[in-house]
This record gives sequence, structure tokens and C-alpha cells, in this order.
Amino acid sequence: MVPISDEELEAMLSEPESDRVEFKQAWTDNVAEKVRQAVCAFANDLPGHGRPGVVAIGVADDGDVVGCDVSDQLLTKLGAIKEDGQIVPPPTLTVSRRSLRDKTVALVTVWPADAPPVRYKGRIWVRVGPRRALATQQDERILNERRRHHDRSFDAQPVIGCALDELDRRVFEGVYLPALVARDVLDANDRSYAQKLAACGMVASADDPTPTIAGLLGVGITPRSWIPCAYIQFLRFRGTDETDPVTDAQEIDGTLDAMVRRLDEKLRAHLTVAVDFTGAGVSEARMTPYPPVALQQITRNAVMHRTYEGTNAPVRVNWYDDRIEILSPGGTFGCVTAENFGRPGFSDYRNPLIATIMRTYGFVQRFGVGIATAQKAMRDNGNPQIEFSVERNHVQAVLRRAP
Repeated sequence: MVPISDEELEAMLSEPESDRVEFKQAWTDNVAEKVRQAVCAFANDLPGHGRPGVVAIGVADDGDVVGCDVSDQLLTKLGAIKEDGQIVPPPTLTVSRRSLRDKTVALVTVWPADAPPVRYKGRIWVRVGPRRALATQQDERILNERRRHHDRSFDAQPVIGCALDELDRRVFEGVYLPALVARDVLDANDRSYAQKLAACGMVASADDPTPTIAGLLGVGITPRSWIPCAYIQFLRFRGTDETDPVTDAQEIDGTLDAMVRRLDEKLRAHLTVAVDFTGAGVSEARMTPYPPVALQQITRNAVMHRTYEGTNAPVRVNWYDDRIEILSPGGTFGCVTAENFGRPGFSDYRNPLIATIMRTYGFVQRFGVGIATAQKAMRDNGNPQIEFSVERNHVQAVLRRAP
């Protein structure tokens, strides 16, 4: 744990209350309740800052440091917040007496929990900008998913009630397994069918051959029957607005292999190539409104990184006359935040088994470079850079047509 420096604390106090800082002018019984709610909210770290939040006692609502009597008794009361059993699991926090602007204040510094959601008196508190709020159902899903980032991923979870014969053995042994063996990823010798599936994460274990989410998406017979959101919705609008006529609409489902290949075919069908003849037919320059590499990278990222939990929403590909919008359910995950999204060196995997399957099928060559590859292809083709909108519940990419 790296404590907050005086410089960082001064910067936090120079701004209004936010999702990382709360001010209290004095300690009272009424304030004690609100401080516990704030501690719970900072521990949940819904915005995903990955940095501690601070409750500063002795600071007015406008950030003016007024000071307070920071006695040992007060510090003891603040420290007891961690251990009195009202906040579960117990938060990681420190309390301290600090001198700011020649006045004494009490600080409660709260680190984000590794196993959210954290509850105070059974209720989940989160920070929404400068205020505390009770978590919505969607907020709770995000926090649960963040906990599983440190545990077993959702794509490794068994699908209760699903039988082993829902997996296509011919595809697994005839297509997927040989690809793994060829890459020296798996030695399949002297293993039973269940053991091979378990080694690939496609069943819970050799002793419990219940198909997992990844297993159904990798070699399932009818994945969407068990995972309703496992499809891509493609719409081609004749115009620049979603109220314009739809000239092509298709729901693309099946295994990951089938979905990606069918989407590639759909994109190629709509990707008309303009031919500019120059020099009286001596040479020709072919220009495409969108580079195929960029479309592949972004759509495959959308399928690979989306959330398959707690939603029936598909990946959406909306093709307009002037742009293509690709919407992937689920916000950022793990070490990726809205602030570092798309930057080289920042990558994480909500669905590590699904990522492995897509690489085995040859849809992903190198992890962590998809966005950079797509942006370079757009630049080389004369397109504007891809615009990303990173929200709590989704990521949208907008690819604009080349002039």
C-alpha cells in the first residue's frame, strides 16, 4: 500500500468532493454513520480508479481546511470502523493525524477491496461523483465481476444443467485439439476425452464434465440455447441515423469460430471497393472506405472482451453510410480503466479461456495489440482515428469512413 503524499492530498483538497474524497467539518454521531457509508463506497471503488479514497475530517464542504481536535480517542473510533463488524468484508484502511495548511485534520484512507462488493449493514454503498449512493443491480454485477478477476473467471464457470453431449466431440477432437497440439500448447497423449476437455477449460473438471461457458462457445452445438447473449446483431442502415431504413439485418450466432467467420463474410459483402483508374488505365489505385484489418481487430476484440454475464445484450455492429459503430457489452476490466484504455501495455482479460480459444482458431495473433493495429490500419487508409467511448456498462468504437 502506497500512502497518499502531501502533494496528492493537497491536490485532492483543492477540488470539490469527488469519487475519491469526502469532507467532514467535524466528528459527530450523525457524521459517524456517513463516514462508514463513505468507507464502504471507497472500498468498492466502483469507478475503478485502483487508488485509495479519503475521508478528511476537519475540512469544510468547500475544501477549506478548518481543522479539528484529533485526539487519540477520535483516532481509536475511526480505526474501529475496520473491526466493528458493520462493514463486511472488513475494509483495508488507515487512520492518521495530518497537518494541512497549519491546521490539524484526521484522515481515513481506504484502499479498494480485492473481493467486492463490500457491504455496510448489509447494503452496498458506491461513490457516484461527489455523493454516496446505494448500488444498483448493474453496479453490483460490475463489483461481482471485479471480484472474480481475482478468482475463477466467468467463462470458466460450469453451466448448471448442461450435459456433456452439448459439446461437439467431432469439432473438439477433429479441429480444436489438433490446433492446440500443433502449437505445442497441449500434449493430448494418454488422456481421456473428459481429461482433454478439462485441460482446455471446456468442462468443470474430468470428474465433473459439466460444460463451461468457454466450452459451449468453443465447441458447443447450440451455444445460444445456454448463453442467450452469445450472438452478434448486424444492421446496415441506408443513411446516417438509426431511424433511416435498414437494408440488411442479421443475428449471427453459433460458436466463436462460426460467429467470427460469418461476421467477416458479412463485412466483406458490404465493404465495396472503389476503384480509381489513373493514367488511362495504365495503373489503378484501390481504395476501401474501411480497412478490413481494422474492422476485424475491433469486432474480434468486441467478441473476446465483452461480458457474457448478467445480460442478454449482443455485440452490436451498426453500419451507416458515414461510419460503423461497434458496441461491446461490459465496461473495462481488471487493470484497464477508462483513463488508460487503448494505451500500449495496458491489457487484461475478462474471458481468458475465450481469448485462448480465439487465438487457437487463428483470430488473434498477439494479445494486447489489437487497438494499435486497427488505429495504424485506419491511418494508412486515410481514415480518421477510431473513437472510443468507454462507459461503465459498455465500450463503443466508432470507425468513420475514409474521405
